[in-house]
Amino acid sequence: METAEQSAEQFKGQARLPQFAAPRRYDLRLTPDLDACAFAGSVEVSVEVTAPTRILVLNAAELEVAPGDVHYKPQGSDQVLHPAEVTNVPKDEILIIRFDEVIPLGEGALAIAFKGILNDKMHGFYRSVYELNGEKRNMAVTQFEPADARRCFPCWDEPSFKAVFKITLEVPSETVALSNMPVVEEKANGPTKVVYFQETPIMSTYLVAVIVGMFDYVEAFTTDGTKVRVYTQVGKSDQGKFALEVAVKTLILFKEYFAVPYPLPKMDMIAIPDFASGAMENYGLVTYRETALLFDEKHSAAANKQRVAVVVAHELAHQWFGNLVTMEWWTHLWLNEGFATWVSYLAADNFFPEWNVWTQFLEESTTGFKLDALEGSHPIEVDVNHVDEIDEIFDAISYRKGAAVIRMLQSYLGADTFQKSLAAYIKRFAYSNAKTEDLWAALEEGSGEPVKTLMHSWTKQQGYPVVNVKLKDGKLEMEQTQFLSSGAEGVGQWVVPITLCCCSYSRQEKFLLHGKQEDFNLSGLVECQKKDDFWIKLNINQTGFYRVSYDEEFASRLRYAIEASKLSSADRYGVLDDTYALCMAGKQKLVTLLHLIAAYKDETEYTVLAHVIHTSLSIVEMMAVAAPEGLDKLKKFLVDFLEPFAQRIGWDVKSGEGHLDALLRGTLLTALAELGHEATINEAVRRFNVFLEDRETPLLPPDVRKAAYVALMQTVNKSNKAGYESLLKIYRETDLSQEKVRILGSLGSCPDPDVVRDALDFMLSPEVRNQDSIFLLRGVSAAGHEAAWAWLKEKWDYISDTFSGTLLTYFVSTTVSPLRTDEMGDDAEEFFKSRTKANIARTVKQSIERVRINAKWVESTRAEANLGSVLKEIAHKHRLSSGKISPPRSGRSFFLSSAHLIASFANSMASSTGQSVTVGSSTS
Repeated sequence: METAEQSAEQFKGQARLPQFAAPRRYDLRLTPDLDACAFAGSVEVSVEVTAPTRILVLNAAELEVAPGDVHYKPQGSDQVLHPAEVTNVPKDEILIIRFDEVIPLGEGALAIAFKGILNDKMHGFYRSVYELNGEKRNMAVTQFEPADARRCFPCWDEPSFKAVFKITLEVPSETVALSNMPVVEEKANGPTKVVYFQETPIMSTYLVAVIVGMFDYVEAFTTDGTKVRVYTQVGKSDQGKFALEVAVKTLILFKEYFAVPYPLPKMDMIAIPDFASGAMENYGLVTYRETALLFDEKHSAAANKQRVAVVVAHELAHQWFGNLVTMEWWTHLWLNEGFATWVSYLAADNFFPEWNVWTQFLEESTTGFKLDALEGSHPIEVDVNHVDEIDEIFDAISYRKGAAVIRMLQSYLGADTFQKSLAAYIKRFAYSNAKTEDLWAALEEGSGEPVKTLMHSWTKQQGYPVVNVKLKDGKLEMEQTQFLSSGAEGVGQWVVPITLCCCSYSRQEKFLLHGKQEDFNLSGLVECQKKDDFWIKLNINQTGFYRVSYDEEFASRLRYAIEASKLSSADRYGVLDDTYALCMAGKQKLVTLLHLIAAYKDETEYTVLAHVIHTSLSIVEMMAVAAPEGLDKLKKFLVDFLEPFAQRIGWDVKSGEGHLDALLRGTLLTALAELGHEATINEAVRRFNVFLEDRETPLLPPDVRKAAYVALMQTVNKSNKAGYESLLKIYRETDLSQEKVRILGSLGSCPDPDVVRDALDFMLSPEVRNQDSIFLLRGVSAAGHEAAWAWLKEKWDYISDTFSGTLLTYFVSTTVSPLRTDEMGDDAEEFFKSRTKANIARTVKQSIERVRINAKWVESTRAEANLGSVLKEIAHKHRLSSGKISPPRSGRSFFLSSAHLIASFANSMASSTGQSVTVGSSTS
């Protein structure tokens, strides 16, 4: 295009900035005013112009830029170009600078002075409030990912426009000023000081960080001399010691794993009181919520310790995978987040093998499975056409499915090949940008396997398959279909890495399922088939991102294998998770799922039993709507099932117990409280009352406090709010963020909807930091879901004005998704019809789809009629089975016991409806 034809209009409404000019270096100076919550700044950008133009286009948002504060000076010239026009386009968050002259090709310096406000939205350059000596003060903090550096200084705010940054801050003389690089000089200037930082390596704008406030720190060094610090609020530095230990170990581990040293001279990690996400991987200055970085030996729970370790490892992984090698555009976000999620578990497993984190990793996969089973999901690689769409893809697809797909590929290629290929990829793309195809090429080169062909179906299309399996004429018949929670048939097809074992883990097979339907000859496993306890398990240790649906014969044999402890913990988890998902989608009966749950009566692994518990509580929520008359029987069955575990583990820590026992104790006791178990509630209240008077009592250690708080809330109602007020008293008196979060997560668990509304109102009060609202929303009881939805509608204008980004989407997803009737779905659809903007559109669609799925599950359960007699039958069998297990001689008798349960259920349905019902069986 001729430069004469250029106009500001042609650059409006574009997804990306034009490529004819690119930054090479920023010289940035910022002067924050912490009292006035404002800042002034100037930036000189070394720009390379590669095509004739009269116009420069860069990003700026919520900044005041006057035309007289902008000029351009070509390199090697005395000429200074002043713009004829500076156009600020708020909708597109761009600044269009038009000159009368054509800008000479080559490098030049663009200088801009600007002003802005330290906002309270937790993005851009913002203020966070903290207390020092009883006085409230402001700190200045940056959060630029994904696209908010433009709210701090005018810049080319896209990941591919990498540059170096020379940062200078003028700040109050008593404060600590931090940035990505070490301080090279400080100059006193009366009540202020000017702090000069070392120039950064080449990096993207979203990784720039600046923090100004009052902090303490703890410090250590890696073996190769990198200085590592954890900064905290004054007086809390001891709580940073655990994260510091993990960080030092992690930097050393990742240096070896990626075969590239950590590139910067220091690593600072800092806890920020107001922080929207969990943490942010800014190069050399990682920011965290307090709950994700600080650990108090006396008052933090085992779950808090694990979260700190995993989050620290995740953020430090980004220093290589994301910061050193950066995605080319947000379409490839999963390269950052999926990989960092996966490798954080690799690090945690290395440091804490007793935590069994790879089994716990399955919880990440399950979260990905749930979202990706929606028609409103999206591919791992998702087109991003506007900046408003970016926030919504920081979700379970980019993080959890991304991590699970990487784990699947690593398992297929082998750990050594995978690691060496990754190291080659990091070296090849260091200090530049990469796309998904670049990673596949490196892995293909290193392994000799057709990685691109294999992985294309997993990243370019949404969803995943369920592999249906049955045995016929000595062959395993396998058919893949796209799994959708709605029960609908999807059209997707994948290259599926199948693994299977037969009767033991010493007999394993692996192959790729390319077509929709294929047979696998079991001739090599003939001897195994002759055994009385013959069973087959696909997707060994759940390393593949797909579900498996077995025919009734295979399913019955797997139940036996679970009861007889023949399966690994990961496979026990997987059989339950697949059955639960299939039941919810209407592909299996609820009675089959309940029968399977009973098979876990001797479960020993925390993650598996926790999943049994979460599945059971989900069934209770559904039954409360579908068949309230059977709810008490269901709760009794589940209480009877869980009670022996609770009796074994108790409330008090026993000698020789470990991390997983602590996690189980809290999960188990919380579940019993939610199920209304009187003995658990009474004991919880007794211990809580002692704790209320003495916060140091050993009767209520951190691992069981959440359970006690939830139990206490079961005793609260509108006319008796003593327990609720007691929790608020503790909330107001503690300065530990993890304790505040525990309490917030319990307040909404009350079965009285009026109290739930009170808790939600409290959440919007100045006493609760905006970032912490998600914890209360997640904890709302089943009885409070409809009240929470009514409350959200009333408060929507305030909420949508006050919250943004992922926090706003949480309000939608946590409040709408749990609703369980089509009427509620219609109501949500109508409400959001005129209120949906681009930044929540995907979340609204997904949440309403979940309501439809819940409603279908309710209806399919109602079609199963009264479950009472079936529950009695299962409970009776559960009690009888406490003795020795006898395997079925042919599998037939074990299957028939399941068929008997279904027949019992069918008879109860027939007697209640007057209809005749036939239950068929492929083996009868």
